[in-house]
Amino acid sequence: MIVRATGTSITGMGILSSIGDSVPAFCDSLRTGRAGFDRVGSDQSDLAVEVAAKLKGFSFLESLKRMDGISETTFRKAKRIGQRAPFSVQVAILSALEAWYMAGLFERRPPSERIGIIVAGQNTSQNHQCGLFPRFLENPEYLSPHYGLEFFDSNHIGVLSELFDIHGEGLVVEGAGATGNLALIKAWQAVNTGLLDACLVAGIVADPSPMDVQGFFAMGAMGNRKFSGQPDKACRPFDSQHEGFIYGQAGACVVLESRASIARRDAPIFATVKSGAIYLDGNSSSNPSVDGETAAMLMAIYDSGLPLSKIDYINAHGSSSPLGDNTELAAIRAVFGELAPQIWINATKGLTGHCLQSAGLVEIIATVLQMREGFIHANRNLEAPIDSGLRFTGPNAVEARVETAMSNSFGFGGINSSVVLSRD
Repeated sequence: MIVRATGTSITGMGILSSIGDSVPAFCDSLRTGRAGFDRVGSDQSDLAVEVAAKLKGFSFLESLKRMDGISETTFRKAKRIGQRAPFSVQVAILSALEAWYMAGLFERRPPSERIGIIVAGQNTSQNHQCGLFPRFLENPEYLSPHYGLEFFDSNHIGVLSELFDIHGEGLVVEGAGATGNLALIKAWQAVNTGLLDACLVAGIVADPSPMDVQGFFAMGAMGNRKFSGQPDKACRPFDSQHEGFIYGQAGACVVLESRASIARRDAPIFATVKSGAIYLDGNSSSNPSVDGETAAMLMAIYDSGLPLSKIDYINAHGSSSPLGDNTELAAIRAVFGELAPQIWINATKGLTGHCLQSAGLVEIIATVLQMREGFIHANRNLEAPIDSGLRFTGPNAVEARVETAMSNSFGFGGINSSVVLSRD
């Protein structure tokens, strides 16, 4: 689908991650290169995987109390809906509240039926289910009646639509590691074509069960072999010692809005989504494809109406997987040719880990913040790049003005996606 209009912008962002529990805190960690990796707690001590970038010390009520800009009425409503909700729902509420506030939607908003919700993430309750299962076996009647709602991923749509009084379209999107980008692209299409004035895009925090984590490791996708005793060194996108992704946790939300709605509300603009593209490899396995990734990037650039030379920076998928990293860099060289060495490249997963379904939105927010603040964050642990001819940042952030950026997300099953963003 080619949508050539360029009138859709990001007006709000919200995030809770292992490196920051708000957009300002997250931005500060990007600039300073702070990572969120640590050893996994004793609840998963029998697993082969010992390293992750998890949300530590999380308290829904304490986080809610610290939030800026929400009224007492909104506070009470959020508390009522979220206090006994699963972890993933609580994180979604908090990140969505920050995005809603940043967009100025508490003060003035489009009609409720002109606002939609797209949730990025399915299978979001597996660890919640895993925790309930032992007590269910002891006494099935122990199970809360709310569980009948909570195991549906559409529960996030219900919760967020009730919290923000949203009556437009709502749906759940899934595409493995590309999920966040896919949700953003679908929201962009809905706003750009006039179906909605605004759309809340919610990336759901990864909370895999121990069996899920072990499954990733068994298929060879996860790292944690050489550096299990050095969690800070385990995630190494584009480094010769990379060995697989390290999972991370983050809930991330953005608000996309039409330029007409922005003008009516005099709302802020943090970046404009110029285009987004999705290309399938036709492959049910986990192996990536240079051709598929190349096609997604070329489609996104073509749909943006911009020449290749306008791309200043790429926020790479950069999962720290040897096959994945090599494939992506080969695809970047295939797309940009002799221009490739001029483009800044980094991988936010080197700081946050792979946040699974929310990864694309985490990296969209990281891209926007770097564009707005004039820097490119460090490539942590990039000591021996697998391609020395490309323009990676080193151990420290660099000052740089980025007018146009690309953010890549690729998922198992041959799902390739790319988004082009501009500052205006």
